[in-house]
Amino acid sequence: MSEKEIHIPRIIIAGTHSGCGKTTVATGLMGALTARGLKVQPFKVGPDFIDPTHHTAICKRSSRNLDPFMMGKDEVTRTFVAASQGADIAVIEGVMGLHDGIDGTGISSTADCAKILSCPIILVCDVKGMSRSVHALIRGYTGFDPAVTCSGVIYNRGGSERHRSMIGLEETIPSFGWIPRNDILTVGSRHLGLAMAGEGDGLEKSSAVIEECCNIEGIIKAAATAPPLPVNKDERSNEPERVRIGVAMDRAFCFYYAENLTRLRRAGAELIFFSPMTDHLPDVDGLYLGGGYPELHAEALEESPCRKEIKKAAEEGLPIYGECGGLIYLSRSLETDDKRYSFAGVVPADAEMKSRFVALGYIDGEVHHSSSSFQKGLSLKGHEFHYSTMHPDRDTRYAFILKRGKGIVDQQDGIIAGETIAGYSHIYFSDRFAEELVAMAKKNSSE
Repeated sequence: MSEKEIHIPRIIIAGTHSGCGKTTVATGLMGALTARGLKVQPFKVGPDFIDPTHHTAICKRSSRNLDPFMMGKDEVTRTFVAASQGADIAVIEGVMGLHDGIDGTGISSTADCAKILSCPIILVCDVKGMSRSVHALIRGYTGFDPAVTCSGVIYNRGGSERHRSMIGLEETIPSFGWIPRNDILTVGSRHLGLAMAGEGDGLEKSSAVIEECCNIEGIIKAAATAPPLPVNKDERSNEPERVRIGVAMDRAFCFYYAENLTRLRRAGAELIFFSPMTDHLPDVDGLYLGGGYPELHAEALEESPCRKEIKKAAEEGLPIYGECGGLIYLSRSLETDDKRYSFAGVVPADAEMKSRFVALGYIDGEVHHSSSSFQKGLSLKGHEFHYSTMHPDRDTRYAFILKRGKGIVDQQDGIIAGETIAGYSHIYFSDRFAEELVAMAKKNSSE
């Protein structure tokens, strides 16, 4: 192994489909390994915000998203290697089924990440209602793409010992575990996915089950078979912290890509975390209001003095960037089934909650409005997932145009209001995007 390579033991917990139990297995494995004294670096394939909160709570290390579409293949490797420094093992939770990617392709699938990172996988199979048939399923999944290395399988939701013995008759791939059906491991959900970390204890209890039912030593050995990865020296050094950017972080605003925060710091920002529900607006040079659940905490957000303080600061020229939940909060009002709430009133629009999701999927676009704070032509990639619609004024201006995705209206996103830009897109920050956000704050601090 050369000085430009590093060996990081790693394993991907993949699934045959959504709901097969891979989150339970992945988080349980993270907990079991942590309980053994290992430093575990967690990851999540795809744009998910919720699963990483559980990973971070369990491993006490910030979970990172790995998404080839949003990041690019080289950035997947760079992020993985950088985040894994000092860890004993990395555990990556997959997304959907092993081979499920964008628009029916394999792009940004769990298998795609496995190939990029030369990472062995363990396939989680829900065997309820199956015996011998599971082997046909396994052979299909593991043989579909020869470039993907499947080290073994974990059988989930198993039944009796007879059920287990029937499946064991024709095994052609190593078994790393047999997990009986267990209602204790059921995780609560809400309209945007699983409950956040701290809102239920199902996943926290899974580590004891994985320790009891799975071959942990075998999994560790499988992870150690992963080959070395290249170390790409980051030519960008951390800038001295010269500006303060406030970041809303509480139960209402909790959807952030960890790498976005890292890039803001690297670009020269000191991040000041605060709660718009309970705190006053801190003394900052700019604001970043991420996504989350403002609709679940609308009354507290309406009553908090922070709402009017943000409105006043925006009128005085404070640069603000908001996305999804942040967009809703920056609007004039939010209408739910039974009430209308007054919000910050920074952007010329009103929000309305719907009973089912309005948009779900990746976005691909660019900055297109010359009067926006971002440089025209800047490429944007990310994700949108929301249950609300916006009703903007007819003369509203937009900073972003999307080639892929819905945005706010007619594939336009990022409402411009003074020095504020707020849209539905959860953008995965490029270095340049983060640098321009910090530049806005620096300009404000010097005026």
